[in-house]
Amino acid sequence: MTATIRPRRSALYMPGSNARALEKAKTLDVDCLLLDLEDAVAPDAKDLARTQISEAIAAGGYGDREVVIRINALDTPWGETDLQAAIQACPDAILVPKVNSAADLQRVAHMLSLQKAPAALRLWAMMETPEAMLNAGAIGACGRDPEVRLDCFVMGTNDLAKETRARLSPGRAAMMPWLMTCVAAARAGGIDILDGVYNAFQDEEGFAAECAQGADMGMDGKTLIHPKQLAPCHDAFSPSEAEIQWARRINDAFELPENAGKGAIQVDGKMVERLHAEMGKRVIAIADAIAARG
Repeated sequence: MTATIRPRRSALYMPGSNARALEKAKTLDVDCLLLDLEDAVAPDAKDLARTQISEAIAAGGYGDREVVIRINALDTPWGETDLQAAIQACPDAILVPKVNSAADLQRVAHMLSLQKAPAALRLWAMMETPEAMLNAGAIGACGRDPEVRLDCFVMGTNDLAKETRARLSPGRAAMMPWLMTCVAAARAGGIDILDGVYNAFQDEEGFAAECAQGADMGMDGKTLIHPKQLAPCHDAFSPSEAEIQWARRINDAFELPENAGKGAIQVDGKMVERLHAEMGKRVIAIADAIAARG
């Protein structure tokens, strides 16, 4: 379960086989870097990508960006070697693809335990298969098990469309039941969830609309395939100044001595409950974390 609130508005995939991209990532205004060994890397470049990612993390320079390595699935020829290298590199998290069940994450977590991986090393789970959609609740529940280390869901909408034959049309009507199921499963497990990629990175209007949709659904951020998507993504997933000020007013009001025992009060002519104060605390924490990043 996420222990510290940190912004995860943007998570940019960077192919591990591209050394220039790994270096450029150190200069980008991005919350999370997904250093990829899987889909973005050709089979004959897997070994190179693994070495370059390990060397890049060892060299440092990524600042307060959250660094995540996406490995290949364990049932591929590269999966176990990827996992060993990722444990040794010790990023912030390892992104596990093709998670079909809680047992898949428990298996990876067990391997981390055998290797005595630091407790700070977390697991993220790609939600991208029909089985994952059917087992979302059980997978999300791993977030409540400290032994599993699960911290975040990442929606793999391209693979999900491929496996289910559902169309990725504007508005994502066919995807909506699965997306919202995974949001609910993530929240039940106390973890974050990131929306899938938007493939047409030149379509700024369509991308902005899908970011806004993801934010409305309760996603914490979105996975990206190009740096030009960063600014509109941050606009959509950052709390507005009005939201921040409203959250502060609610919290300030509930902290007044005369409101200490009340479950509901009036603020600016509106009835608010303590649950709104709790929601507001997260808004404030996210805003403060974003501001701290500069």
